[in-house]
This record gives sequence, C-alpha cells and structure tokens, in this order.
Amino acid sequence: MKRRVVVTGLGAVTPVGNTVQDTWASIKAGKSGLGPITLFDTTEFEVKVAAEVKNFNPGDWMDRKEARKMARFTQFAAAAAAQALADAGLSRETLEHEKAGIILGSTIGGFEIFEASVKKYFEAGNGRIPPLTIPMLIVNEAAGNISMLNGIKGPSWTLATACASGTDALGSALDLIRSGRVDICVSGGTEAAITGFGIGSFSVLQTLSTAYNDNPEKASRPFDKDRDGFVMGEGSAILILEELEHALARGAKIYAEFAGYGASSDAYHITSPNPDGSGGALAITRALEDAGIRPEEVQYYNAHGTSTPINDPAETTMIKKAFGDHAYKMKVSSTKSMTGHCVSAAGAVEAVISIMAMNEGFFPPTINLDNPDLEHGCDLDYVPNVGVPGEINCFASGSLGFGGHNGVLVMRKYIK
Repeated sequence: MKRRVVVTGLGAVTPVGNTVQDTWASIKAGKSGLGPITLFDTTEFEVKVAAEVKNFNPGDWMDRKEARKMARFTQFAAAAAAQALADAGLSRETLEHEKAGIILGSTIGGFEIFEASVKKYFEAGNGRIPPLTIPMLIVNEAAGNISMLNGIKGPSWTLATACASGTDALGSALDLIRSGRVDICVSGGTEAAITGFGIGSFSVLQTLSTAYNDNPEKASRPFDKDRDGFVMGEGSAILILEELEHALARGAKIYAEFAGYGASSDAYHITSPNPDGSGGALAITRALEDAGIRPEEVQYYNAHGTSTPINDPAETTMIKKAFGDHAYKMKVSSTKSMTGHCVSAAGAVEAVISIMAMNEGFFPPTINLDNPDLEHGCDLDYVPNVGVPGEINCFASGSLGFGGHNGVLVMRKYIK
C-alpha cells in the first residue's frame, strides 16, 4: 500500500496578497492583482502590464542581512516557506532531527541579478562582476537557502519544467514521501521574472497581453474571446507535505490529502500545447488513476488558463477528453485571471488556492470572462466573474509548460 500524504502547512507570497489569508481573501472577492509595471521603466516596451508582488518586505520573514544575499525569487520562497512551516508547527529544532526534504520548482531564477551583472560586465569588464552573482542567480538557491534557514538536511532539489514546475515539484515530493525517504517535504514553486529582459524575452514570442495597457486589471481574461495573451506574474507558494501517520502522531492539522499526481509530455511543439489535448488529458487520467478517484468524483478543476489564444481552447479540449460528460458538470476556473501567470510558481499558488477553496466550500471565479470563446469550444462552467459557494470534496489542478510538459495533481478532503 502507498504511504498516505497530507498537507499540514501553507505559505504564499502572491500578486494578490503576501500571506495565504490575504491571497485567499482577494481570490474570493475576485480582486485583480494586475497593474502597470513598476519594477522597471517600460517606456520603450509594448508590454506595460504585469502582476507584481506588492509591499513585500523580506525582513518580515528573515534576517535583513541574509535577505540581501538573495535574489527576489529566493526571498519570495524563503518567506512563503517560513509561513508554511510556522503554519505546520514545525520549528528548526524539530526539523534538524526529522527525515525532511525540499523540492521546489523554479526555471528562470534571479533574472534581476543576471541583468545587473551582465551590464557591469559589458561596461567595466569581468573584474566588476559582483561576487555573489552565481549564488544569487542559479535556480537551486531558493531550495538551498530554505535548507540553511530551517536546518533541513535531507534532499534539497529544484525541478525545472517551465510553467509546470510548481505542480511537478509537488508531485515529485509526493513520490519522495511515498518512497519512505522522507516524512516531511517542503515543496512548491517560486519565480520573479518581471524585469526588462524577462518581459522583453516573452514579448518577442508574442505571448504577452498588450491590448489592455490602459486598463490593466482586464488584461488577463482566460477563455474570453477578447483575450490576447498572458500577463506575467511573480511570487511563491509553499506547501508542507507530510506522511499521514507522522502528521497524526504530532497532532498536526490537516488541510487536505494529496491523493494523486500525473505527468506527461505532448511531444509536439516547444511553446504551444497540442490542440487535440491528448498530452494534458493523459496527465489528468494518470493523476486520477494514481489517486484511485473516478472523474465524476472531482467537483473542481483549477485550470492552467493562461489567457492566450492557443492555450485556452487546447486546455478545454484536454479537460473534455479526460472527464467526458462530467466536464460540463464540474466547475472549472482560472485564478490566473487575478494572479497573472506566476510561471514556475503558478502550480503551487493554484494548489494553495484550491486547498482553501475546498476547505471553505467556495469555487473561485474566472474574472474578466465577459464573452466566452464559444467559437473555439470554450463552453465549460468557468465560474465567470463571481465566485460561488459549493461543496468541494475533491479537486484537480493542472499546469502546462513550454516544452510540452503537463502536470496534474489531485487532492481531496482528509477522511480517517
């Protein structure tokens, strides 16, 4: 029998709140975290809208001196991890003696460090490159810093599958606990790519929204016929995953049971999902089979829902293929309409939101869904504009990444 895995702690730093509670309150209210870009000068950029983390002070969660040695994506992850570990009731003194590990998802890393260091290199030569450039830049440093800050001495890994990274990290952590190698795993995703180079690089791929610069809150509109691209977000979400008996033995509160995970590859295109939905549908089917859950037992699906012309119809097809007629009976929403697309952090942010939705019995909305794109098959119940109360005993959440990566997780209410 598989070891059962539960969620015992949550942490989040997102464009709609710097804690889980603030994030969830904003999601319930349908509040947008999108606005004009303030992190760099957009004068010469066509893209002027992003979903930035606001009023973030790393000193609230860690020593200020240590924070100065971290890139923004690492600060986000360290803060979210501090929240999640405190929520789970796990101290450094406890973790130092536990079979505990870390698996994070991050793909882009310290872009602001990269930009500043390259600029100094070209302006003044290699002797002027800041000495901490590499330790702050590389994607594994978020996991490394969480390990050092919290005395976690087990496996400390970083997984990069683009926009599926957060979901795949959680799925890998599930497998690590099931294997018996650890009893506790700090897992999730983090990203901070709202820089000139980051926005410019995605912009030349023609993937970002440009039509709503004068009305930023409307820019992310998944499944709507007037969508024109995704909106870059940033942030981190961390979940504490724990083997069930271990959690019960220490009297931990349990948010959810992590029942299953599935992954697949489209083997189709480097940036576009397969329009026939076959790859994503396979990931959903594998996740449900891993969980031992029938499609009709799922009440809510948190969609990848990026608001790009290509993604939304392909994902809708994927959902229909995997769930059959039940696709029209469950609620499907994209919370990226409010958070923007947090890239490697997206799957973890959406897992936290979905857990809160299940615990409170509330379906999050897809805001800005004024005219569903029926012409391209976007005809499911996407919970348009206003969230609604309702029982959620089981949810699934999916992420699709550049390179054809598909990851899906399934969680349910914990039952003894």
